[in-house]
Amino acid sequence: MGFGELLEQVGSTGRFQVLHTTLLLIPMMLMASHDLLQNFVALVPPHFCNAHTNLSQSQMSAEEALLVTVPLDQTGKPERCLRYAAPQWHLLTKNRSSSSGKEGDTNAGLDVDLQGCSDGWTYNMTHMKSTIISDWNLVCDQQSLKQMGQTVYMGGALLGSVVFGGLSDRYGRRILLLISHLLMAVSGTCAAFSTAFPLFCLFRFGCGMAMSGVVLNTFSLIVEWIPTSVRTIVGTTTGYCYTVGQLMLALIAYFIRDWRWLTLAFSLPFFVFFLIAWWFHESSRWLVMSNNPEQAIKNLKSVAKFNGRKEEGEKIDMKRLQETMKKEMSCSQGTHSVLDLFRTPTMRRMTICLSAVWLSTSFAYYGIAMDLQKFGVDIYLIQVIFGAVDIPAKVVMVVSMTYIGRRTSQSGTLIIAGTTVLINLLIPYDKQTARTCMAVLGKGCFAASYNCCYLYSGELFPTIIRQNGMGWVSMMSLVGAMVAPMVLLTADYLPWLPGLINGGILILSGIAAIFLPETLGSPLPDTIQDVEDRGTGRSSKVSRKEAIILQETQADLLKQTA
Repeated sequence: MGFGELLEQVGSTGRFQVLHTTLLLIPMMLMASHDLLQNFVALVPPHFCNAHTNLSQSQMSAEEALLVTVPLDQTGKPERCLRYAAPQWHLLTKNRSSSSGKEGDTNAGLDVDLQGCSDGWTYNMTHMKSTIISDWNLVCDQQSLKQMGQTVYMGGALLGSVVFGGLSDRYGRRILLLISHLLMAVSGTCAAFSTAFPLFCLFRFGCGMAMSGVVLNTFSLIVEWIPTSVRTIVGTTTGYCYTVGQLMLALIAYFIRDWRWLTLAFSLPFFVFFLIAWWFHESSRWLVMSNNPEQAIKNLKSVAKFNGRKEEGEKIDMKRLQETMKKEMSCSQGTHSVLDLFRTPTMRRMTICLSAVWLSTSFAYYGIAMDLQKFGVDIYLIQVIFGAVDIPAKVVMVVSMTYIGRRTSQSGTLIIAGTTVLINLLIPYDKQTARTCMAVLGKGCFAASYNCCYLYSGELFPTIIRQNGMGWVSMMSLVGAMVAPMVLLTADYLPWLPGLINGGILILSGIAAIFLPETLGSPLPDTIQDVEDRGTGRSSKVSRKEAIILQETQADLLKQTA
């Protein structure tokens, strides 16, 4: 069992693991809020052109100024980006004698000259007191800049997954987590005080990088300090932290309706998390694999003391460590890079399949979660609904992963999600309730898929390049998140095309997941050779008896948490 034996000796599910995991998971709640923050700070309020300068200084009421200044669109609402070139005074008289329908016909007359909003816009700030849209007028000709803000954030996350993934395998999980917490705190605070949109994008780019660093290193520090038997439960708990973060976002955004204060509310706590992170222990598993056994022994003894097993911890010395992890230490010589993910057959097949799974899940998830206004439902309500659906979805997923296995659960969830997307194409557009219900069901499947992705990937990649592997699949995930908005643009030409692409990619990636090895009841692989042995069914696989015992333990823990 290698490192697992040492972990059992010092206490694998003691007070240290409970406190360590809890403190690591608290920041994860705010990561969900930062991910979806754009839904509120970049909320597009109803808007229309300001009245002409001479009208704004007159004694006319706001309704009368709007009537003679802004034409109506086909739905009878004020045009958002056009106004009359000159005030239409005759409409005041017609308004008293004509219905609103006839008024609309008059506004649509071909002999009326129209122009852009050269004097700015008036915003209906019902949901938010201010947003980056209203502060910097990112509407009409500038409306694409809203998507740019989210794309820049995802670009930062993409770079962060590459940078932090590689650096943490070289320099350790703890130091990179400290840097990520500080970067998030500083970047988020600066974004809140930005005086221009380019500055806002720059600091959101930093937030994106920090997000990847926090997620990657948090997951590795958790999974490398817990035993095989509780990985499913802990992995699911990590997913629920993201769910709680979505609900927190809706709640806090409801009470804080200024985008600057809202951004600060989710950024300032990371200064506290930065201070707390100094207490975390570096992964002893990683220290051994990085040829630093002395510090690994020191950390193991510290954990043993914290868990009330000081005497057992004192028995761990260099000889004991070398005997237990002889194979792992012999395979850890030399440096490793992301290229190791593709050098051997099993690693190559595994990496390609996982890349497809992560890319499709993120592609579909952000295609729905980042455009809540299109559902025509109160923005706070739909955010709560989308967050709440994760709860039953993840319960079903943890039961499935525990009793059926990771591979079948991952594959089945993606295929079901793709099917719901394709079914939604057949529902008439005016049936908004039915379409929203199908979208919520799909969102639940995406959440369940994400829940399985993180745990499954962490179990598949070996310790020596786990961060490289997690960084790579996270990069694929972020590529999907960046491509999603561009695919949505195709709806202007073929309304059914984005749904067809989404559904098709999800089903294909679900089929790809079938070719991944099963990890239920298996110990974490430490070396690339462990992965290759597992792929060929050789010695690194635990016995059937051991797997049954581990599965029964997971089932007992699941019942306790239910």
